[in-house]
Amino acid sequence: MATLAELPLKYRLGLTVYPWRVIRPDPWTLLDRPLSAVRLALVTSAGLYHPDRDARFVTELGGDSSVRWIDGDQAISELRIGQRSESFDRAAIEADRNEAFPLDRLRELVDQGKLGSLAERHLSFNGSITAPGRLVRDSAPAVAAALTRDRVDAALFVPV
Repeated sequence: MATLAELPLKYRLGLTVYPWRVIRPDPWTLLDRPLSAVRLALVTSAGLYHPDRDARFVTELGGDSSVRWIDGDQAISELRIGQRSESFDRAAIEADRNEAFPLDRLRELVDQGKLGSLAERHLSFNGSITAPGRLVRDSAPAVAAALTRDRVDAALFVPV
């Protein structure tokens, strides 16, 4: 991750004056079973999407708070990166989507019996949401409800 000094001046200035939201929910819930019995969903903020099926994330004031669902059997090399922020280097993700969406590594853990199973679908948000109100109010509850319907026990969030 870049340090503040490594970012262009416009981002350094923006980040120093940005009115950061303080949200204090407890994000942790202890699992009531071992990982070898858990159904896991993968979540990323890399803005990944399938170019033949999904609309690209859009640039809008405050950020695009929509979600793209990714099929569990998706070849991740086919996914495109919709994250448009100029403040991060896409090279590693371009070379290997597992850097932002380690679906292949999780499949290996399932095959090894270390992880119970993977959800039938996973999801991607677009990062760099500077006004997260819509995300908190609309997208997050809808995603939580969908993952509950999908009988997901836990979600692994990979921030980008």
